[in-house]
Amino acid sequence: MRLLLDTHTLLWTAFDEELLSPRARHLIQTRGSEVFVSAASAWEITTKYRLGKLNFARALAENFIPRVTAVGYRLLPISVEHAVRAGLLPGEHKDPFDRMLAAQAIHEDMPLLSNDPQLDVFGVRREW
Repeated sequence: MRLLLDTHTLLWTAFDEELLSPRARHLIQTRGSEVFVSAASAWEITTKYRLGKLNFARALAENFIPRVTAVGYRLLPISVEHAVRAGLLPGEHKDPFDRMLAAQAIHEDMPLLSNDPQLDVFGVRREW
């Protein structure tokens, strides 16, 4: 199964797995699962780290690619198609990172592993 991690899900896998639901943990650890991390999560984590909102994530922010790929996650770049879909998603939800992650999950036809029910407004397939 192909899965896209929401940014908080990535942070929890790296720093506090206890916050993951049993289902989320199972999906990530299932043999044969392809776990993807979006460029949007890299942007969000490094931005929030720079602003002092994610001080605990220094190692991840400063070494994002090697840390993410070392655990076997695949990187998902942002394409023009993703950007267009994110911009056209319905609803008042204004967080650009959430909009991009939802657009990527929809466009790439994979569930978004997230505990955030506000993403449901986009019609994304969300697992938790």
